[in-house]
Amino acid sequence: MKSWPKFAKAKAANPIPVATYITGTVYLALGGVMGLLALVDALLGEDARGFFVGAAVGLSVGFLLRRLGSPQAEPRRAEALLTVAGLWILVPALGAIPFWISGGLGYLDALFEATSGFSTTGATVLDDFSLFSHGLFFWRSLSQWFGGMGILLLFIVVLPHLALAGRQMFFAEVTGVQKQQLTPKLRQTATNILRVYLLLTLLTFFAYLLTGVPFFEALTNTLSSVSAGGFSPNPRSFADYAPLTQWVAAGVMFLTGVNLLLQYRFFFGREFRAPLRDPEFRAYALIVFLVGLLLASILYLRHDYDLEPALRHAFFQTASIVTGTGFASADFAQWVVPAQVLLVLLMFVGGSAGSVGGSIKVIRWLIVGALVRRELQRALHPQAVLPLRVGNKSLGEDVLRAVSAFITLYVALFALGALVIGMLEEDFVVAFTASAAAVGNVGPGLGAVGPMSHYGELHPVSKAVMIFQMWAGRIELIAVFALFTPELWRRLRA
Repeated sequence: MKSWPKFAKAKAANPIPVATYITGTVYLALGGVMGLLALVDALLGEDARGFFVGAAVGLSVGFLLRRLGSPQAEPRRAEALLTVAGLWILVPALGAIPFWISGGLGYLDALFEATSGFSTTGATVLDDFSLFSHGLFFWRSLSQWFGGMGILLLFIVVLPHLALAGRQMFFAEVTGVQKQQLTPKLRQTATNILRVYLLLTLLTFFAYLLTGVPFFEALTNTLSSVSAGGFSPNPRSFADYAPLTQWVAAGVMFLTGVNLLLQYRFFFGREFRAPLRDPEFRAYALIVFLVGLLLASILYLRHDYDLEPALRHAFFQTASIVTGTGFASADFAQWVVPAQVLLVLLMFVGGSAGSVGGSIKVIRWLIVGALVRRELQRALHPQAVLPLRVGNKSLGEDVLRAVSAFITLYVALFALGALVIGMLEEDFVVAFTASAAAVGNVGPGLGAVGPMSHYGELHPVSKAVMIFQMWAGRIELIAVFALFTPELWRRLRA
């Protein structure tokens, strides 16, 4: 009986009970998945040591953290931000173990590969694809599928007892500017998103099979396609697949850049006009259409492409880069400079808010455009009251502040990363495109880090910088940069 007050005091002293509980739960789940993969690998006669060790670490650490935490406490905003930022680096730290032990990579390279996977970046350090087993290739793609869906979203669906905690974590992870589209019941919203995600996964898998892709490659490419990830078991990405497969992949990648709740309304709510009424979707579709046509014209006139291959490769790469998927149907690092410039510019555009795509997102650029229009009108009418509008919706100044802060942090992180990488690699093209590809979760760059190459030859510090960029880019910066503010730690201690 005398030990009970001490136990209660220890539990109460934990300043982050929900963060501890959720992290432990995620580790238990990933440990379980790696345990299953270890058994499958062992039955196939492949090296299963990495999965066994990963399972042991995940299950033991997860059990301990879950016991120390509590799902019932009401998390503060600071704890929600800490949980999100912590999860998205702790999960790759665990997920790197199979690449490290069974894949023969150094731990830094293994962490790079795992972070690239869970952040759906698709940048790889792998040079010789023959070194990886089927289990490791499946784990690469599965990590992207988990990352594209959102680690916390799945647990909100399967763990309804998280209640308020789940809602706080969800809003900390989903930092887009269109949260008004969320239903009042968060679990229903998460379920709707998951239904669309699963539907796209099934349709894509069967479409790849029907176009002649072998079963295992169809499965792994599906997991990487619907998540806008970009990992493929084929070292030449999609360049060796049939033209019809490339057209299918281009369509899937286009959908990955569309708001998942908008897709839910279209596929399940039968609101077939909903996309046409959405200003962000219209802008996104117009960008893909116009850039695709312009890129096709360049390929047709400046390269030895006939009309159909020019259109196919142009729209494939446009959809791939704008959504941050990073697949390649051709080595665009060998294309003429105007074509490369278009693709690099797309790295800073991104898909729609609420999609699995990366980068800045179209809605933020629409808000910036609305701000520029308003300031031009104000120059002519200084006394006029001019609301900030996107489509038919008026936006508050708080939205403008959030967008301004995000773009400022985004550009600063990109520029700082390019500076460090450039000083280490002494190659401007590599530095610029690698930094843009990492913070935008795009994947391939140009030059020595092009789509048919890899990041394995970069300086270790360059890889560490890109790991930080991929981590920050996946959760849209705010939760990561909040860790560097003394106020967050004061609130956690309070």
